[in-house]
Amino acid sequence: MTVYPVGPAGPRRPRLRDLGITIGRFSPGRWNAITDVAGVRVGQVTLVAGGGPLVTGRGPVRTGVTVIVPRDEIEADPCFAGTHVLNGNGEMTGTAWVEDAGLLTTPVAITNTHSVGVVRDALIADRLARDPAFEGWSLPVVAETYDGFLSDINGMHVRPEHVAAALAGASAGPVAEGNAGGGTGMICHGFKGGTGTASRRLPDDLGGWTVGVLVQANHGQRHLLRLDGVPVGERVPATRVPLPGPAPVTPAGEGSIIVIVATDAPLLPGQCRALARRSALGVGRAGGVGENSSGDLMLAFSTANYGLGDRPPDGTPVPVLMLPRFALTPLYEATVEATEEAIGNALCAATTMTGRDGRVAHALPHDLLITAMGTQ
Repeated sequence: MTVYPVGPAGPRRPRLRDLGITIGRFSPGRWNAITDVAGVRVGQVTLVAGGGPLVTGRGPVRTGVTVIVPRDEIEADPCFAGTHVLNGNGEMTGTAWVEDAGLLTTPVAITNTHSVGVVRDALIADRLARDPAFEGWSLPVVAETYDGFLSDINGMHVRPEHVAAALAGASAGPVAEGNAGGGTGMICHGFKGGTGTASRRLPDDLGGWTVGVLVQANHGQRHLLRLDGVPVGERVPATRVPLPGPAPVTPAGEGSIIVIVATDAPLLPGQCRALARRSALGVGRAGGVGENSSGDLMLAFSTANYGLGDRPPDGTPVPVLMLPRFALTPLYEATVEATEEAIGNALCAATTMTGRDGRVAHALPHDLLITAMGTQ
């Protein structure tokens, strides 16, 4: 099996902005990635092996895992966080505690549907390896989308050592997109999809805060795809670029998308929840409608406050910072923009992939995308 610790080998594919396509009015951060939020790190392991007919347990393999580390020692120094469900045919473990406590206390991992358990267990094992004396409990956050159209999903090919490698390789800076990490075998709006990321930095007069988004895009119908309001899916129909085939195993569009939003703006849990809800608007602007069998799950966290895991012996209140309500609207707009662009980046970065039983998911050709955008 070929294992790529930080995504597939080879040069980075052009992203939306490399093609002259911009989304919204705010500017991205340095990397145009979730890692533009200071302290946030991303690690990925991409698993690709074999071809031809499906043989459960042997392949072909087109899968992986993506890990987002909100900040160092997240267990001891958690972040305020909140979640949102646009459509619930999916899984994101640990969210009952996130919603009850308002805190994110673990890294966030994204993988395929049938590997959620092993990834969750591996995150706990990592905690124990770093702190052998740990006797508490851990409720890791692990989300999924289904890659069984291209990959041997029942073969359980994501292993604990892959999660460990993703954690060990987690870093700031550029993030591998498209056929990378948990997004390796994913399909988006009838094109090859996968991992995508983007960010926005608000101007100083609006606070100067940064919002970063990472998506695992495995959702959507071709005819609904829109970028910056342009009906790309109508202009690049199946007669130009074939839909995934042969023999789709589920109706078109019945996949899923996971959206993780990070910000350095000082937000309380309810405000993080509001940010997560706005990311669903970014999914909608790109053409997602929360189809019946789509698991569209969002989580947002703020890195601004520290000491939320402290236990003062006398119960002394912990001081926290928060933005006033009137200052939230620009953050909402930035989140919507970054989510839409992250989906577009996943599409641009992905390359055509042949998986199990000769099934093919075609990439969105850049020339056709540019032509479609230019005819608005």
